[in-house]
Amino acid sequence: MRHHSLRHILVLSLMCATLAACGGNAPPAPSSNNANVSQEAVSRIGDVTVRASAIPTATLAEQVAKQYGISRADNTVMLLIGVRQGSDAQETALPARITAVATDLRGRRHDIEMRELRSGDLLDYVGTIEISPPDTVRFDITVVREGGATSQMQFSRDFYPR
Repeated sequence: MRHHSLRHILVLSLMCATLAACGGNAPPAPSSNNANVSQEAVSRIGDVTVRASAIPTATLAEQVAKQYGISRADNTVMLLIGVRQGSDAQETALPARITAVATDLRGRRHDIEMRELRSGDLLDYVGTIEISPPDTVRFDITVVREGGATSQMQFSRDFYPR
């Protein structure tokens, strides 16, 4: 099933983690942090869609972190990028070369090493960076698809201590 990619598992995991954080005596995280956990940056060029998410790895369920080959930590952010062609119901994963750079509020640039992550017919790209929350991080992404078509995307996310 193409609809049930690791991205869907990730979103469900994050929703469960967010709901679990609502109980107990721990103070709630800032609301803007919760909003950014599940937000995607989306870029469409013709029938090609690029989706990017930046997620604190500490919010990942252990099963999802294992599937992604990522350690959970309060100071690590995972960048997840998917390149798809077609409508949502019929989309197929496209191979691409992804270049990603993160810049924090202090102006420090971090090259993010992106690697392929396959799940059945789907292909995503994942990389991590270390941050020092609270921070705002700008992500600059370049996607080069087979055949040389290039697109760029830029977005920022705020990260807060848990």
